[in-house]
Amino acid sequence: MLKILHQYSADLRENAKQTHNSIDTAHSNFLIQIIEMLEHNDFLTSQSNRIKELYKYMTVQYPYLAFTFKGRIKSLIRAEEKFNGYIVEYIYDYFRDNGKLPIETEVKSKLQCFRDLVAYRIVISLPKCHLKDGEDREEAELKLLYEVADILPDFLEERGFTAELSGLSESEHSARLSEKVRPYYRDYIANSRPFGYQSLHITLYDNFARCYTEVQLRTKDMDDNAEIGEANHFGYEKRQESSRTRREAIPEGECIWFDEAYERVRKLQEIDLSKVDVNMFRAADNFLINDGCGLFRGRQILPFEHLSRFQNDLID
Repeated sequence: MLKILHQYSADLRENAKQTHNSIDTAHSNFLIQIIEMLEHNDFLTSQSNRIKELYKYMTVQYPYLAFTFKGRIKSLIRAEEKFNGYIVEYIYDYFRDNGKLPIETEVKSKLQCFRDLVAYRIVISLPKCHLKDGEDREEAELKLLYEVADILPDFLEERGFTAELSGLSESEHSARLSEKVRPYYRDYIANSRPFGYQSLHITLYDNFARCYTEVQLRTKDMDDNAEIGEANHFGYEKRQESSRTRREAIPEGECIWFDEAYERVRKLQEIDLSKVDVNMFRAADNFLINDGCGLFRGRQILPFEHLSRFQNDLID
C-alpha cells in the first residue's frame, strides 16, 4: 500500500515539473501527508492518550451517561476522492457563478482545507433508567451534548491542542453553545444537513504532533442516522457523484485541472473493489469488505466505551 502511495506521489511530482502544473504538486504533497501519517504514526499514541484524558473526565462528571470515543484515519480512497472532488466542485461552481474558469492559484488555495485526515467521534446516550419523570430523552441528551462541547476546547487546549475558528458567520453560530466557544464549532444540529445529518464538528491543531484533527460530537440517534440511516456514508457518497461529475458543463480540454480531477473521481466511483489486490484488504464485492489497511474504510484508532454507571442496578 505504501509503495503504491510513494509511486503515485512521485509520478504526480514528476508530471508537475514537466507540465508546470502546481495542482499536481499540491496533490503530491497531500499524499505525502498521508504517507507520513501511516509510516510515522507514533504521534497517534500521544494524541490518543491526551484525548483519553477527556474520556476519563467524562466518566467522573457524567457517570450516568453511556458514551463511546472512537478515532479514525481517513481511508485512502475517500481521501483521494475528496481531494479531486474539491477540484471538480470548485471549478464547476466558479465557472457557473462567474462565466469563466478560475486561475491556478485560486484552485490551489482551495486545496488547503483538509483538516480531518485524523478525526475522533464522541457519541453519547442517556439510558432511560436515568431519565427523570416526564423528562424528554432527546432534549436531555442535547443539553448534555452541548455541555460537553462547551468544556472541550479549554480542556484540550490545556493538553496541547488549539481550537480553529470555524469560519462561519455569526448568524450560523449555535445559541445552545456558550458565547466563548461558538466561533469554533460547525453546528450541524442547529443547521441540519441534507438527509438529516446532525453533529457538532470542531477542528483542533495538535501542537505536539503538528497536525490538524477533527472532533465530532453526536447523540446515539444522530450517529445511527449517520451510520445506518438516510445520512449514512455510502448514501452520501452516492449523492455526491452527481455534484462531482459535471462533465457537460465544462468541455473537455478547456481546463486540464478539471479534466484530470474529473477522470480520477470517475474511476474511483467505478472501481470494483473485489479486483483490488492489496495486502490486508479483501472484498467479495463493494459492500462485503474486510479492510485491514485503511484503503476503503478509515483505519480505526482509540476505541473507548463507557457503560452508564449504576444502570444495571436500576433495571429490574
